[in-house]
Amino acid sequence: MFSAVFWVLAFWFIVNLVWTIARLNNRMMSRTFAWINVVAVVIGFWTFYAASNGGGGVAPWFRLINWTNIVLAIFQFYNGYRPHQYGKKS
Repeated sequence: MFSAVFWVLAFWFIVNLVWTIARLNNRMMSRTFAWINVVAVVIGFWTFYAASNGGGGVAPWFRLINWTNIVLAIFQFYNGYRPHQYGKKS
């Protein structure tokens, strides 16, 4: 189960990262993906620390995916909830 959750999280991270880069100005989807990312991080850390065997060779990559998902979620929350920049002159 540990490796299955790892591969699901890895796939989600790749899809999420590609979408974030491709659709940077879509604030509603950024909020939605950020909240989904929070759920993915909770499931990821829960699975990582609940594994009794430590996960073997996948464990360092599992931690890396979890922490990079946190960084990506922070960026998405910032991008999704920042104030509008319309009407301001640079």
